[in-house]
Amino acid sequence: MSLKSDSFPSSVAFDAIAQSLQADAAERKDAVKKGNAVFSFNLKNTAGETESWFIDLKKDGVVGKGDAPEGGKANDEDFGKLVNGKTQAQRLFMSGKLKVKGDVMKATKMEPILKKAQTKAKL
Repeated sequence: MSLKSDSFPSSVAFDAIAQSLQADAAERKDAVKKGNAVFSFNLKNTAGETESWFIDLKKDGVVGKGDAPEGGKANDEDFGKLVNGKTQAQRLFMSGKLKVKGDVMKATKMEPILKKAQTKAKL
């Protein structure tokens, strides 16, 4: 089942992340070991609508729709740039375009997962 939402163009990245995690059991196990958290992404589109996705790197290494305790907020366009490698999470965070709720240090563990999805996501 696709995680893509037509009103959120960057949401295609969640399908790419899911495919990346499911493609190789050893890499998924490594990502869970390094991530050790559940991450939630609350995106806001140009119409002002919001939707949430999560990446579970605490137990199963799965991606889905919905909220999670650790989370971040960004707009759809900025998240698309982040996943495509056109900007860095730290730059978005420092400029106030990415808001992190929970453990900021755990949030940095997401970068390798996003980098693996960069080549697969067509935004």
